[in-house]
Amino acid sequence: MDFLGIHWVEWLGYLATATVLTSFLMKAVTRLRIVNCIGCLLFVCYGFLLTPLSKPIIITNLAIFFINLYYIVKK
Repeated sequence: MDFLGIHWVEWLGYLATATVLTSFLMKAVTRLRIVNCIGCLLFVCYGFLLTPLSKPIIITNLAIFFINLYYIVKK
């Protein structure tokens, strides 16, 4: 399924990118980490949906997600 000639999986990648970038505009660190976690999970889904799947995208974003989660829970 395409929208404007771009496959929906690629749109998911753009959404993940926009979410992570938006997280860095947050002044509150906890809010930044929460929004960044959402972006990381979107990137993990994107990595799994790529053909072939992208282990570097999946591993990196899972690691960042768990680091963010650690600091969210710790606070």
